[in-house]
Amino acid sequence: MTIAKEIKVGILAVVSFTSLYLGFNFLKGSDFFSSDKTYYVVFNDAQGLLPSCQVILNGAKVGLVKAVELQQDAAHTVKVTLAIQKELVIPADSKTILASDGLLGAKILRLQLGNVQAKPLAEGGFLVGQSETGLTDLLKAKATPALGHLDSLLVALNSLAYNLKGTSHVLNSLLKNADQTFATLNATLGENRNNLHGITGNLKNLSGNLVETEKQFKPLLGKFSSIADSLQALQMNQTLIATQQSLKSLNQVLAGVQAGNGTMGKLMKDDSLYKSLNKTMVDLDKLLIDFRLAPKRYVNISVFGRKSTPPVVK
Repeated sequence: MTIAKEIKVGILAVVSFTSLYLGFNFLKGSDFFSSDKTYYVVFNDAQGLLPSCQVILNGAKVGLVKAVELQQDAAHTVKVTLAIQKELVIPADSKTILASDGLLGAKILRLQLGNVQAKPLAEGGFLVGQSETGLTDLLKAKATPALGHLDSLLVALNSLAYNLKGTSHVLNSLLKNADQTFATLNATLGENRNNLHGITGNLKNLSGNLVETEKQFKPLLGKFSSIADSLQALQMNQTLIATQQSLKSLNQVLAGVQAGNGTMGKLMKDDSLYKSLNKTMVDLDKLLIDFRLAPKRYVNISVFGRKSTPPVVK
């Protein structure tokens, strides 16, 4: 029995397409000869997660993403189907974290196992899904405000460049006038070079004369200083002589008082004045007492001209 060529071509085509399909899926990470367990996880945002992305546990691959489906619910959540090795026991409180792998931003699912003593999650169960902010997202969050500031800086630079463009003519005119001014100044200096040399020579001579004059003034200043010291010493001597004479006169006066000469000396040495003053005070005291007891003896007032009888002295 011979097989027709068309049948051989058909069988070869089916085998080729089957091999191509299996090889393509094998390169994507699907293994048709393995018996992985299927689990599910729900995310609010898949962030570019694609089928065949790896499921990582402690840096080792333990599974793949089989499907990513958008749910027809109010929040439009994303349901992710996971194929995880059947040997791995997953506790019911385990988590699946959506993270970025490296700087390129490729998405992976990092499996975080819960309590090993908890009840294992049955096949077809749902894992808790969380999202992790990756390095690319952080750089994007930091770069967005910086780009806004960069735009403002570019606008300011453009405005500054426009203003500088408007003032360039003024600057050119100013520089041109400055060149002309320097040229005029150089010409003036060239014309008056001889005069400047003469003035410089005169200043040099004047400074030399001032130095000689200073040398002559130094002895005069020394003499003036000596004269001032002599005058000050003379005034001090005269003051001391006058003070000594005054002290001598004062000593003489004090000696006379101590000897009892003069009014002050008699007051200090003779007690007759003290006794007289004491006796006078006693008499005055008696007079005041008598005046208080008998005032009519000293003052006699009569309305009708009659004289009153003088009081009897007790």
